[in-house]
Amino acid sequence: MKAVILAAGEGNRMRPLTQARPKVMLPVANKPIIEHLIDTLISAGIRDFIIVTGYQAEQVEWHFGDGSQWGADIQYCRQDEPLGTADAIFRVKSMVEEHFLVLNGDTLYRPQDISGLLAISTPAMGVIQVADARNMGVVTTRDNWVSSIVEKVVPPPTNIANAGIYLFNREIFSAITSLEKSPRGEYEIPGAIQALIDSGTSFGWYELSDWLTFSDPWDLLNGGDWVYEPSAMEILGTIEQGAVIKDNVGVGKGTVIRSGSYICGPVIIGNNCDIGPNCFVRASTSIGDSCHIGASVEIKNSIIMAGTRVPHLTYIGDSVIGEGCNFGSGTQIANLRFDNMNVKAAGIDSGRRKLGAVIGDRVSTGINVSIDAGTVIGSDARIGPGVFVRGAIEPGSRIFRNQQ
Repeated sequence: MKAVILAAGEGNRMRPLTQARPKVMLPVANKPIIEHLIDTLISAGIRDFIIVTGYQAEQVEWHFGDGSQWGADIQYCRQDEPLGTADAIFRVKSMVEEHFLVLNGDTLYRPQDISGLLAISTPAMGVIQVADARNMGVVTTRDNWVSSIVEKVVPPPTNIANAGIYLFNREIFSAITSLEKSPRGEYEIPGAIQALIDSGTSFGWYELSDWLTFSDPWDLLNGGDWVYEPSAMEILGTIEQGAVIKDNVGVGKGTVIRSGSYICGPVIIGNNCDIGPNCFVRASTSIGDSCHIGASVEIKNSIIMAGTRVPHLTYIGDSVIGEGCNFGSGTQIANLRFDNMNVKAAGIDSGRRKLGAVIGDRVSTGINVSIDAGTVIGSDARIGPGVFVRGAIEPGSRIFRNQQ
């Protein structure tokens, strides 16, 4: 059985984080989303993959190569023009056999659910019950069969969401051939499935126990037990006397945890980092390769990407920080509103009571910069000393206080 992974999209809602990388390559616990997915598929017994790439395709192809590092066989198919998910799978027509699995590359699934779907003898799809289906494609069912798929209708007819995982046979290609573009101007998998159902094909469904989707930047903070695996936590760096490591903590090669540092897992720290002295790294934090986290810095439930420097006297909570950033002394990121309402980011309700900032690559702050909860800062921005910022800051912005 081959698995076709759809990884061509940019992920506009993830900007500024996707300006320099495809959505599926965003790191969660120091591994790209799509790598977590491939690890899960391998644990479910699948080792043959076709990855459909598009935006920043080279990054995916360079990272995985032929898949031998994972004990897998990986092939690639380019979708240079974003014509939709059905177009993406039509491009692999000559590369698959009678039955094949298709998955969204930006969603994680449980191994037992993948196995459960594969056990169905007919074409089928994964579904999951959700509390709010207004922005999702939903499925109506009759007994063991899908009767219809409805895309983002308000109010939705059911709370059974399309989970973006499908078991197809080659009939799907005939349905795609006659498919018309959706209102979004794309050829989409749900439309092809509906065409099959309308032609009399029996299409099954399997209810997933769980899933983890990544639509907005703050979704990257939801990894929890999906990505912080105790079995993957190794101490490969140097822990100085006087440093405290509690619970599940992984430390990469060449990394030094200096005296007085207190790290409470689950936390994963990459290679060649300099951590401390006297810093506090709290649970559900990942720190990429070649980062510096200095004295009197506290980081909680955040993603710090590779090459970022947080030298001293800084608080970062519930935030996603891009690569190569540099924080001046005393930079503080708020993560809570006074009224305890959900934090909005760029005008969007995050659904989170606590959310700090989403910061693109190569952003620099001067000393004593204050960043309000829900602030989104574009890549290559420069924030001068003593400035308070909030809302959405455009890439490349220069924000400084007037000199008296």
